Amino acid sequence: MSKAFTRETEGDEDEVPDSGPRLPSGKNYITPAGHFRMMRELKYLVETDRPEVVRTVSWAASNGDRSENGDYIYGKRRLREIDWRIRYLMKRLESAEVVDPRDQDQDQVFFGATVDYEDSAGNEHQVSIVGMDEADPSIGRVSWISPIAKALLRARAGDSVKLQTPNGIEELVVAGVRYEKLD
Repeated sequence: MSKAFTRETEGDEDEVPDSGPRLPSGKNYITPAGHFRMMRELKYLVETDRPEVVRTVSWAASNGDRSENGDYIYGKRRLREIDWRIRYLMKRLESAEVVDPRDQDQDQVFFGATVDYEDSAGNEHQVSIVGMDEADPSIGRVSWISPIAKALLRARAGDSVKLQTPNGIEELVVAGVRYEKLD
């Protein structure tokens, strides 16, 4: 069959899924800084990135044969990715509940806390408990629904908590709790 009669999306193995990752229903806590970053990304996608890609796709489409037009094919794929991300961000921001860490109880671990703790081997660690969309373990930010955060919640400095790990139960000692502005 001639390529002229095939669908453009036929054979797209890397098409963007219609639905995002399964996220827990209920509360979507987020810090003010995380909310700002998500709003900034949404604004950039809607006002800058998407219109730029639409212009490129429009130009590429005007060049004629679309079946082997890389700008057109890549542009359409990128447009689907951008549209998916915009829908995702809008859904997450719609359900977001902004919680300022500085408004929390100052000596107990809650959302937004930065916690210093010591593991059973005597190693010191520091984590900040943040929203699901702003978690980044490489810089010590863990989601409030993560096992480590759940173990630390409601603890105070000096408390010992138990964390279920793949290697068994580990005991952690909370060395300090503080609330600071997270960037």
